[in-house]
Amino acid sequence: MVRRWVCLATLGPIGVAALVYIVVVRGFIEGDADHGLAWPLLGALPLFVFGMWLLTVSASRIALLIALGSTAMLVGSAYETFLQRNIEIMTEPWFPFFNVLGLSADAAATSALLIVFATFPTGDVEHRWQRVAVAFLWTPLLVGPLTLLTTPHVVMSQYIGISGDAIANPYAVPWLEWAAPAVEGLVVQAWPAAALGLAVLGSRAIFGTPEVRARTRGMGLTVAAAMAAFVLWTFLPGSWVVEVLVYASLIALPVAAVHGIFRSGAFDIAPGDRGRMVARSSNLLITVMYAAGVAMPAILLSGRLRVVPAVLVTTIVAVLLLPVRTWMQRWIHRALFGDRERQLTMLGELGAQLEHAGEPRELLSRLAEAVRAGLDASWVRIRIASTNGALVAMPMVVAGDPAVAGEAEPAAAESCDLLHGDETLGRIELGPRHRGEYSDDERTLLRTVAGQAAASVANVLLTAQLAEQLDELTASRERLVAVQDDERRRLERDLHDGIQQDVVAQIAGLRLARNRLQRGELTAAELEELQDQARATLTDLREFARGIHPPVLSDNGLVAAVESSVARFPIPLTVEANERVRAERFPDEVETTAYYVVREALANTAKHANATRASVGLARSDGHLRIAISDDGCGIGTPGSVGPASTTGEDGRAAVSHGGLANIRDRVAALRGTMHVAPNEPSGTVVFVELPLDGVGPETAAREGVPVG
Repeated sequence: MVRRWVCLATLGPIGVAALVYIVVVRGFIEGDADHGLAWPLLGALPLFVFGMWLLTVSASRIALLIALGSTAMLVGSAYETFLQRNIEIMTEPWFPFFNVLGLSADAAATSALLIVFATFPTGDVEHRWQRVAVAFLWTPLLVGPLTLLTTPHVVMSQYIGISGDAIANPYAVPWLEWAAPAVEGLVVQAWPAAALGLAVLGSRAIFGTPEVRARTRGMGLTVAAAMAAFVLWTFLPGSWVVEVLVYASLIALPVAAVHGIFRSGAFDIAPGDRGRMVARSSNLLITVMYAAGVAMPAILLSGRLRVVPAVLVTTIVAVLLLPVRTWMQRWIHRALFGDRERQLTMLGELGAQLEHAGEPRELLSRLAEAVRAGLDASWVRIRIASTNGALVAMPMVVAGDPAVAGEAEPAAAESCDLLHGDETLGRIELGPRHRGEYSDDERTLLRTVAGQAAASVANVLLTAQLAEQLDELTASRERLVAVQDDERRRLERDLHDGIQQDVVAQIAGLRLARNRLQRGELTAAELEELQDQARATLTDLREFARGIHPPVLSDNGLVAAVESSVARFPIPLTVEANERVRAERFPDEVETTAYYVVREALANTAKHANATRASVGLARSDGHLRIAISDDGCGIGTPGSVGPASTTGEDGRAAVSHGGLANIRDRVAALRGTMHVAPNEPSGTVVFVELPLDGVGPETAAREGVPVG
């Protein structure tokens, strides 16, 4: 952290001072056609601005090298400007020492930028030979001291355009002159180091791992284009077209670096900061590129144009490049943060789309498509919460294709719950963006959309639920009517086939007894037989009445009525209830419903469960009568729960029940109670029923809490 600020405080003023000196001298004091401003303004300035900005956001090694290399480029250009303006200093005896400054500046720029290219984007390489090669890239920095000691004449920078062969170097060591050719070939000329740096970069971009290739490909192509432009410049030094290619390739280098920040986190930029950093650096670079593009024709064609044509050309280029600049800023912003106009349009149209959606699936489909289009998501899926608040396993709607190789259901990149008050209605899950990552603004937009849609989703789901409950209530009433009709027919049949036949037989016996009495043949034994038949009929009537409404239920309460059926149940049956429940009398409709619920559940157990034992538990808790009927039989297929007017399974969708469970559900729903069917441990089934009790006060409720089952 301290190092980068020290470098910024040191390199920044040096680079700015060098640039100001170059512009003042070449542009104003010696403002001729051959001003030489193209290299410092079009080549070095964009890199310098980018390097200084990097020092404000990154302490990485290659960020420091970019700042060092671009500053060295400006210092070298300033040295060239100073030397050409003060050429007489070349005769001074101290000039060979002073010349080391210019050679070292060019060498520092060459070494620093080559190392940046070779180690991009992390500053590290993967193989040992690459690390050795990167270390060798620092050798151009030895050009100043080595030429001062080995070469009998002054070695001038090849970019100055002045030969130093005629200038004696009094500081050369005679017995080291044999090394001058080697120094000239390996150090003075930059091509060996450049070739080595390109070899490292090329090996990583072509033969590296897929991850390394992906991270270095952009910079590799840009550097290759720049080197090709420099080769053309070497062989065609006077062509302004080649100069345009050279400066365009130099401007493209920071663009490739910005691309590296966005795609692979170059310069150790954290993932959460990449979008913001790329936006800032892109705006800065676009401004510099716009200025360079406007100035380029006038700078490169200054020797061919007079003042007025140069001004006109500059003005025309500025006007033509202005929409290009605006388009580039919008394109980068859209690539980083999404299309704001499209997102605002999505918000504006979402309300109308939700208003016209009548069914839950239609509404959620429109919501998913709107979110997918507005946030540029690869896919969107929406899950709905079940009655217990848990999200269902299968999404209700999916927009796009979330299929990923090897994954049945890929994980979401972002998600947001649909909240209506304190109730969780569902969740919106997003796949990865088509371009880049989701920004904080897009996450905020997702929460806004979810909040806007939650009320509509709640209304549509409530409407659908009410319609479903109405259908179920209608079906329940039809079943109750059918059950009552069946019960009436059963009563009619039992009366006709049983008691009615006994009464008819007794009437016939009484008629026969009267006739025998008139003839004086009636005996006491015959009257006793008729009396026994009447008692048997009375017993049958009592049993028949007990089946309709057992007297013990009215006389002794619910627990006694349930226990009275223990002796008649075909398998061992236990009834569990505390003394308070045994002694308490519940409302008539609650006791009647509870009794028939227990009887129906036990009948199901006897018929279908193949159980060896069963139990009934009764308790009072939280203003409800809680009943648990369990067995150790073969169990039931699918667990589910039912409320006042619906039956729901674990996935939150309506479940269907038939026979005894349907009768139990209808009876429970008539009192606005709930029923839940679950597996018993280790085997069997448990039917939980809760019936609300009217008139339970706070003090009574505070004493409740007895578990059931």
